Amino acid sequence: MDIPGRNATLTIVMSIAIHNLKGTVAALFVLVTFSTNCFAQQADSRDEGELLQKLAHSTPEQAFAIDRQLQALWSQSGSPSADLLLERGREALDDGEVDAALDHLTALTDHAPDFAEGWHLRASAFFGVERFGMAAADLEHVLTLNPNHYEAIYGLGLIFEVIGEPQKAYEAYSRALAIHPHHEEVTNAVNRLKPQVEGKAL
Repeated sequence: MDIPGRNATLTIVMSIAIHNLKGTVAALFVLVTFSTNCFAQQADSRDEGELLQKLAHSTPEQAFAIDRQLQALWSQSGSPSADLLLERGREALDDGEVDAALDHLTALTDHAPDFAEGWHLRASAFFGVERFGMAAADLEHVLTLNPNHYEAIYGLGLIFEVIGEPQKAYEAYSRALAIHPHHEEVTNAVNRLKPQVEGKAL
């Protein structure tokens, strides 16, 4: 996807965004594996709405544990074959094999179109190869299935920032922060853009 008017500033923003997303994806691999092993049983017994409500009013320490439960909950497809495709997609991304990851994750979204995490992970793969339009479309699909998926909202913010839409990026980041008020990457993004957006408003 070509982006008009790319300049040095946009390149810096893009590098920040891609670095942040790759860090988020890498952390998610570890996080979901750990969460699935240690918290899956607990996540099964918890209600998503209750977890989100607790997250909104949590301390940073509480937010960390609640986030792990939500990630574990969102990674449960209810289908062994879908779980296998998700795992293979994650492993391929972790190994830097984006084409293979996209194959697995496209098969997953075809097989389980109502499983939001499949669309979310495929959006991460598209973002990593700068196919921002495809990434944005997948993230919108995630939010159709799960409007409270703060990682997907954060991803949209990154895309808006990369293509030079700071106001839209700031709005997306603020929306994600309202759901997860202790999300470190989102907090950093809000603080990064706040002077620029508030300056334009004046």
